[in-house]
Amino acid sequence: MHTHLDFVLSVFNRNRLGFEHRSSGSMPTTQENHGRIVTVYTQQMQIETDVDWIHEIGTHIARGDTFDEALAATVTFAIALVNCDRCFIYVREGAELELWVWKHLDQEDPARTKIPLGQGYTALLAEHRVPVATSTNGRKQSEARIFDQWSTDPGETFVSIPLLARKELVGVINLQHHRARRYSLREVKLLSSVGCLLGADIAISRLESQNSDLLMELETRKLVERGKGILQRELGLSEHEAFLALQRQSQQKKRPMKEIAQAIILGAEVRQSIGQN
Repeated sequence: MHTHLDFVLSVFNRNRLGFEHRSSGSMPTTQENHGRIVTVYTQQMQIETDVDWIHEIGTHIARGDTFDEALAATVTFAIALVNCDRCFIYVREGAELELWVWKHLDQEDPARTKIPLGQGYTALLAEHRVPVATSTNGRKQSEARIFDQWSTDPGETFVSIPLLARKELVGVINLQHHRARRYSLREVKLLSSVGCLLGADIAISRLESQNSDLLMELETRKLVERGKGILQRELGLSEHEAFLALQRQSQQKKRPMKEIAQAIILGAEVRQSIGQN
């Protein structure tokens, strides 16, 4: 049974002589050529896999899927990429990072659901905005290091990837290993790229939420103004007195001022309709 790799190798071997005659070195053996083809083929497969992952996460964001879906896809991607035992994604809420989604092999409840900003490795993340690795020294003091300082032998057991939006830290991806693991530059760049995608998604979601809040506030303000106008006109109240009347009704009925104003407007429309008939 011939594979795609066998086909590529046969084509390479049929055409290699023209290139090798122009080379000043000795002619490579078939085994050497096979090794080169395997390496190129493996690298190509890695690139295709990397692109597939980035495309999947980007598609979740572009489609407007729920934030949880994009984060869940990211957790699956991270575990498949670096074979970590635990993966946690925290999202910034005020001065803290709150745990949003996670997956780990031991199935234990996460020890920390909130992480304060500006302390430990989060301070380094916020300052440098690059992935960091942390470890504990002999005195049980944690130290954080940027990629150039990461261990290559035996490797790292805890890596944190920043989620960035216009240089602002809006979350982190934390990866934990029971056994130390060496990280390649390719893996770190991929994780960082995903961090930028998710960071942008978080920023967009927050802007949409803020716009929605502003629209609701504007709608409430318009209704309250209409309600005040009706009270002023029908009861002869001043603007301030009309506002206080709405406020008292809101407190007594334990309902938002928007609903009180809507009731006043509806009542006025009903009276007007009856008067016209």
